Amino acid sequence: MIEVENLTKYYGLIRGIEEISFTINKGDVVGLLGPNGSGKTTTMRILTCFFPPTRGKALVYGYDVTKKPLEVRRHIGYFPEKAPLYPEMDVREYLGFTAQIKGIIGSKKKSQVDRVMETCGIADMADRLIGKLSKGYRQRVCLAQALLNDPEILILDEPTIGLDPRQVVDVRKLIKSLSRERTVILCTHILPEVSETCERVMIIHKGRLIAMDTPENLRLKLQKHTQTLFQYYGGNGKIMEKVRELQGVRKAESREATFPGAQALVVESEKDDAILREISTLIHAHGGPIMEMRKITLTLEEVFMELVTEEELA
Repeated sequence: MIEVENLTKYYGLIRGIEEISFTINKGDVVGLLGPNGSGKTTTMRILTCFFPPTRGKALVYGYDVTKKPLEVRRHIGYFPEKAPLYPEMDVREYLGFTAQIKGIIGSKKKSQVDRVMETCGIADMADRLIGKLSKGYRQRVCLAQALLNDPEILILDEPTIGLDPRQVVDVRKLIKSLSRERTVILCTHILPEVSETCERVMIIHKGRLIAMDTPENLRLKLQKHTQTLFQYYGGNGKIMEKVRELQGVRKAESREATFPGAQALVVESEKDDAILREISTLIHAHGGPIMEMRKITLTLEEVFMELVTEEELA
């Protein structure tokens, strides 16, 4: 669906992106993450034929973005970071105008405009001036224009930026529903956005692609040791010291328990389930029943910071 090989873009002497390569298959929902200025928007603008790369190759739906830009655009719906809206137009008028630009004319234009307004929940705003709409509704209008050509690929650049928490939730739900039928690239620096909607993650830092995998696989690769939370009742007050003496345990620290009257312990150990069985046996022998035993995994935020920090130290 999308194949990128050694994609590079320079603005004069300033590097935008360099030697980026990846493949996105049909039906994938991929989050493109990176700090501000990392090269996310540059990558998206090349894929949407906004400007050509300095070197490298990008194929979208089998078409080269440099040689066949019009064919590429027929298969893409693009939501840019700054919504291209005309405040003096009403919603229906604007979408009709955009449909004509995309080559959708005649009776098909009306049916497509009606369809995307319904899909994006703005049908009741059809005759309202865009300039009078809330930020959330303007974002929906922008998303509607991206869907007019019924694209197989949807590229969204910071779709929830500037929205209040409720509007963010609404737009995320809308994106999730759209992803059932399309390949989606969600470009953002807001990590919860990706956790909520994406199956795979690409992380760009200082113009380079530093990771691409599922969030779970990235966590497993970066979490070098197992962290486990134990919550239990009873004990003689020396359980933590005894746990620390076990071979394979790196450290053990007390935590505030969530069960009333219980004690809590977080243990960092080698990746070996036998050690966890040994710890649980020890707690049973010297304390009371274990109410909770749960592995603690890295959050996507922690994965992101770990990868970015490793890249900066390399």
